[in-house]
Amino acid sequence: MTASNDPRHEEARIRAQIDSWAAALRDKDVDRIVAHYAPDAVVADLAPPLWNTGVGTLRKNFAEWFPTWRGPIGFEVRDVHVTTGGDVAFARSTNRIHGTKTDEVQADLWVRATVCFRKLDGAWKVAHEHVSVPFYMDGSFRAAVDLKP
Repeated sequence: MTASNDPRHEEARIRAQIDSWAAALRDKDVDRIVAHYAPDAVVADLAPPLWNTGVGTLRKNFAEWFPTWRGPIGFEVRDVHVTTGGDVAFARSTNRIHGTKTDEVQADLWVRATVCFRKLDGAWKVAHEHVSVPFYMDGSFRAAVDLKP
């Protein structure tokens, strides 16, 4: 088995991508973060709309969101599980987003993420990403931002 088709090697490459993406988010670096996505990536993010398609849309969304934070964004990735197979892979994790917003609100919430990767020209790129917060099903439909792992 060569390194290029060894599942452990490919899992390590995916984990490195996740770490690099998280560092770019912490640094609020739009160019570095969108470099992790396939050109036609589809993302279901926390903010509307239901689906964001393409790197151009992602670039715009990150460029608008990053300035709403004072200083770097606190971002912690936990409980990462990776599965690889050929030219596709997926990962899931629990992620903490925290820090001070420009309106002085102290943000601190945990989200769930599932990221699907596709190998393009030998590099793993995000093809599909889904980030969510559970909600209370007691009729209030409040986001359950008080949950912690």
